Formats: sequence, structure tokens, C-alpha cells
Amino acid sequence: MLFSSITFLYYFLPLTIALYFLSPTCLKNTVLLLSSLLFYAWGEPKYILLMGSSIVLGYGFGLLVEKYRGKKLGKFFCVFSIIISLSFLVYFKYVDFFITNFNAITGLNLSLLKVVLPIGISFYTFQMISYIVDIYRGEEAQKNMINMAAYIAMFPQLIAGPIVRYSDIAKQLETRKHSWDMAAEGIRQFVIGLAKKVLLANQLGELCNVFRGSDEKSVLFYWLYAFAFGLHIYFDFSGYSDMAIGLGKIFGFHFLENFNYPYISASITEFWRRWHISLGSWFRDYVYIPLGGNRVKKARQFFNILTVWMLTGFWHGAAWNFIVWGLFFAILLMIEKVWLLKYLKKSRVFSHIYVLFFVMISFIIFNAQDMGQAFLDIKGLLGVGGVPLVSAQALYCLYSFFVILFIAVIGATPAVQYGIKIVYNRPLGRKILDRIEPFVLMVLLLVITAYLIDGSFNPFLYFRF
Repeated sequence: MLFSSITFLYYFLPLTIALYFLSPTCLKNTVLLLSSLLFYAWGEPKYILLMGSSIVLGYGFGLLVEKYRGKKLGKFFCVFSIIISLSFLVYFKYVDFFITNFNAITGLNLSLLKVVLPIGISFYTFQMISYIVDIYRGEEAQKNMINMAAYIAMFPQLIAGPIVRYSDIAKQLETRKHSWDMAAEGIRQFVIGLAKKVLLANQLGELCNVFRGSDEKSVLFYWLYAFAFGLHIYFDFSGYSDMAIGLGKIFGFHFLENFNYPYISASITEFWRRWHISLGSWFRDYVYIPLGGNRVKKARQFFNILTVWMLTGFWHGAAWNFIVWGLFFAILLMIEKVWLLKYLKKSRVFSHIYVLFFVMISFIIFNAQDMGQAFLDIKGLLGVGGVPLVSAQALYCLYSFFVILFIAVIGATPAVQYGIKIVYNRPLGRKILDRIEPFVLMVLLLVITAYLIDGSFNPFLYFRF
């Protein structure tokens, strides 16, 4: 089930909210769990058993890790639980990738298993690992099976994150406060996230589709595509994150923000502190720091960076272009650490151009079907291979999508937020905004609904990861 669907917006969500708030406190997590299972089963009922198995195993191992914490047996149960969680992920996501590459190296022709990737497995696997590791590090294990299952299966962030760590919401699973102000804030963030997805990301995605289907490629068209896709993936994923965080607030949970205007960054280092924050912090705390982080010699630190970013790329997909995408960022980050950061600080304009250029190149690699297509796209950006500078279709698309691109550029910066803050800090401005906000959100929701009724199916990009 999609957040950006009529079924979710006007049937599932209102019914879930009604049942949740009508239920006594002791049953709220049960309602949340059952709703989450229905949400997941709507699209992939057979994989409920897989997620259920992960939850039961994680619950049992969590109790064992806590019981034997500080002893060798506790470490064994922690490692064994992680291996089991990763084995599910490796089998469903990577087994055909490994078979394909094994065949290429050996010359054999082993048959692919053609396993279908369960939606959301990358996210709930990482949450399960964080749960076990947090217990090993001292967090109290969850004794209530319902609460544990609600944490893993919670529908707002089940499918595409953000990755919510157990240590961040352990207390909220036991007791949390609900208020009209918090619910209103959640509704506002949800509607804004939905608008990002439907009104911006989907339209930018159409431009990318036009480019892919075009026989009139040009340098301008390649750059237009790179620019549009960079904005498309940002609004698609940050929109989903906003919806998930907003829904969490409605149900009394505080999830950490996942995006912080990454395109205003002045370095790649800063970009990754602002982009997909939950994933970056997860790899930092559960992989980079355990490997030694930056408390080791330079050579080992660079090895740690390469390892983390290769895994980050591989987490996104079972293909070489994702691995190259991760290593591409690893190299840039190492160059910055060695000497480039001090020069970037001297020129804000150059630093922004540098970040936008290399981020667009990275997303060209990210969105390619394979490395062959990635190289062709990069060559097209550089005008290599006789690609014309301009084509009629590129100019037509630039003209047709100019308004959407302009709005997306403004929306990818804090300009609107700053403007609203300035107005809100004045008594009259605060009074006006408080009165018109519900009307604006209602109109926005009506426009989104019209788009959903009339539009084509366009799933979230991160569903495939």
C-alpha cells in the first residue's frame, strides 16, 4: 500500500487513527501492530511470515543477549542474531547477484534463483540489527512481544524508512504522550511530504522518463535529466520521510529527521550529514566506529571509509553501479579529508558548484541500469561521442517543465522555511498564518487527491531497496 494512494489516504489511515485513539492505552500498540501487518500484507501477504520470523527470532535473541550480556555467550548470541538477519537479506536481495558474478568468473552457467525482493527488508533488517546491538551495549531488552513487533513492523517507516533505532524509541514504546498540537504538527508534515511526492517528485519523474524514451539526446538534455533526477530522488525520498515522521507524531512517536536541505551543502562531507541521515548515522555507529573510525592510522581510516561506503552502495541494490556509486563517494570524502576541505571553505560559490556537480554525477551512476549506461550518460553530459549541444525535444522539455523545476529548486532550499519563520515571528503574521494554515493544507490535499485520481502509478524510489 502506498502513502500516495486513495486507499491509504481515505480508507486505511482514517480507520487506523480512529481505532487507535478509541482504544485504551494498553491496546494502542496492538492496534498499531495489526494495522501495520495489514498495511504490509496489502501488497505482499506471503512475506508477512518472513517478517514475522525475523521478529520472533529477534525477540528471543534479544532476551538471550540481555541475560548473558558481558559474557562470551552474550556476544555469541548477538553475532549469531546479526548473521541470521543478514542471511535473510543476502538471500532475498543478493543471491542472484552473487550467482551471476560467480558464473562470469568461472564460466559456469548456474541457474538464477529469481528471488523476489520483499519490500522494506533492507530497512527492517537494519532496525533488527540495531535492536540486538543496542541491547548488547546496555539497552534493556523488550519483554513485551507486541511492543517489539510494533517497533519492527510499524507501518509509517516500515517500507522505506527512516531507519528508527530501538534506543531512540524504547521508552516511547512503553509510554508516550498524545496531544492535539503534536497531531496537528504531524498532519502538517505528512501533507507537506505528500505534496513533495505527488506534486513535485512525480512530475520530475515524468521528465526523467521522457529523457529515457527520447531518440533526440543532446548535452542540454543530459544535463536537464541529471538536474531533474537529483531533485526527483530528493523530493521522492524526503517526501516519504516527512510522511513517515508526520504519521509517527500523530501516534505519539518522535522519529529523527532524515533530510536537512542537503543541496545547500558546501562539501560532500556536509552533504552526507544532511542526506538520508538515519542511514548515514546507522553505518557510522554500527560499522564505521566498531571498525576503529578515525581513531586509527590514516591508512586504516581510509580502509574503514572504503568499507563503509562500499556497503552503503551495496545496501541500495544488488548491482555494480551501486557499489561504484558508494566507492565514488568514499573517494571524494577521502580527498576532502586529506586536503580539499580547507580550500572549499575559502569559496562558498565554488564549493556549492563542486557539490552539485559531483552529486549529479553520482546520481547518474545510481540511476543507471548498469555501468555501461552510466558511462554513456556521463559521456553525454560532457558532450563526448558526437552528441549535439541542443535538441528540439530538450528545449521543449525545458520550457514545459520550467515551472516545476523552479519550484523544486526553491523547495530544496530553506528559503520558504526562513520566510515563514520571519512572518511567524511577528504577532500579526503569526495570527494570519495560524488561521490560514488549515485552509492551505486542505486545499493542498484536494489538489493532491485530484492528481492521484487522474495520475498514473508512480511508486517511491526507495521501495526497490
